[in-house]
Amino acid sequence: MSKRTTVAGIVAGIALMTALTAAAVPLYRLFCQVTGFGGTPTTANAAPGFSGDPTLVTVRFNADTARGLFWEFRPLLKEVRTPTGEQVTVFYEAFNPTAREITGVSTFNVTPLKIGEYFAKIDCFCFVEQTLKPGERVAMPVTFFVDPGMLKDPLTAEVRSITLSYTFFDSDRTAEARVPGPLAMHTMRDGRIPAALLQGET
Repeated sequence: MSKRTTVAGIVAGIALMTALTAAAVPLYRLFCQVTGFGGTPTTANAAPGFSGDPTLVTVRFNADTARGLFWEFRPLLKEVRTPTGEQVTVFYEAFNPTAREITGVSTFNVTPLKIGEYFAKIDCFCFVEQTLKPGERVAMPVTFFVDPGMLKDPLTAEVRSITLSYTFFDSDRTAEARVPGPLAMHTMRDGRIPAALLQGET
């Protein structure tokens, strides 16, 4: 085998590994959404409607921002109680209090993790970049339903409380934002923002 052939093989191998790396994130996201793995809600086009079972499930809403994203982010409702199968729409609000335009992207999951395959998302703002101008405030809808199948599954039949969590990342500064995982995060409760951002410096 000639050196030229060997080099060509190495270059092709590197190109293949690069392509697989680029595809890994969307493939992982698709896998999680289809299977509910890791507490990732599944996706659906529409809710099936009231299942006939009067059992109510409490869905609580949580909002976090990753370190370095100086937005204020919160759910407009703390929780809702819903029967399984019914479509529910709630809103999260994001506010950019800084003097510069910031683009963020969010990930999400539900707990307990085992309920992921029975929490179906119809529409939301996750994995879509959101750009807020200085001082801009937006309300972002989330539409979902709790699959009636959870009440028939021995592993989830006892669940009556679910928490839906969203975490926003600065998409310009945090490449890891697109991979759900245990990244450092905090909730903007104290309102402390670096003076440089308030003055519009980057």
